[in-house]
Amino acid sequence: MSTGAPRPTVGAVVLTMNDRPEEFPRAMTSLLAQQGIQLDVVVVGNGCTPEHVPPDVRTVQLAENVGIPEGRNIGARNVRGDYLFFFDNDAHLPAIDTLARLAAALQREATLAYVQPRISDPDTGVTLRRWVPRLRAADPSRPGTVTVMAEGVVMIRRDAFEAAAGWPGHFFLFHEGIDLAWRLWNQGGTGRYLPDIVVHHPATDPARHTRFYRLNARNRVWLARRNLPRVLELLHLATFVALTLWRFRDRSALTASFAGFREGLRGGYGERSPTSWRTVARLTRAGRPPIF
Repeated sequence: MSTGAPRPTVGAVVLTMNDRPEEFPRAMTSLLAQQGIQLDVVVVGNGCTPEHVPPDVRTVQLAENVGIPEGRNIGARNVRGDYLFFFDNDAHLPAIDTLARLAAALQREATLAYVQPRISDPDTGVTLRRWVPRLRAADPSRPGTVTVMAEGVVMIRRDAFEAAAGWPGHFFLFHEGIDLAWRLWNQGGTGRYLPDIVVHHPATDPARHTRFYRLNARNRVWLARRNLPRVLELLHLATFVALTLWRFRDRSALTASFAGFREGLRGGYGERSPTSWRTVARLTRAGRPPIF
């Protein structure tokens, strides 16, 4: 009889729109090859019937595209495991112990709510700055405590995820990871970046989405209005406007950004639940005050 500790249970959620016929099978093969864990996988067809799904993997078919965060919420409700792993369908796991190592980090530290591996392009090895969940992102090999996350490849403790009410489903796309991370921190949890654990993901440009500028701006407003005390909400939005004017020179990008900003100000952000000032202090000590 084995006397070893039980293997951690991991529920993996993968979304598909059947638009990645080469990348998706590779992602699934690498996911199902994981060892050292009890793995349950669900594939959510976001507005489609999932195709190229391996045998014995459950699927959920959604009649319409509900967006990435809500699709992941639905997936989380349909998968078993103490830990939830959210996995982009164009990523893949180059090692068979990736999920076991991420789960082990969560098992070692009770206050750790989520862990993120280093994401790198499989061809160039490049880790984009937006994949490094902290400021001073020039060195992607530096580990540490983090206050945001890259949503596409992250493992989250299920009880913390559910207590935080999951992803903000109405965001549809962009900034849902910051929203969830702040709420996990507000519960007393923390996040950890583990760059010695690597996941491969092609280095794509988020601006390829036609709605990028509008949704990016709208959700930034919603993020602040949902989560921040009023004084910090104003500082956060003022900083966002200043950075938008500095970063974007294209007139159409600026027009779409300010249309999204106005849309966010009109409402629709959901229930307001400001973080405590204690959480603001914790985020600041961790290196990222919530004002940008």
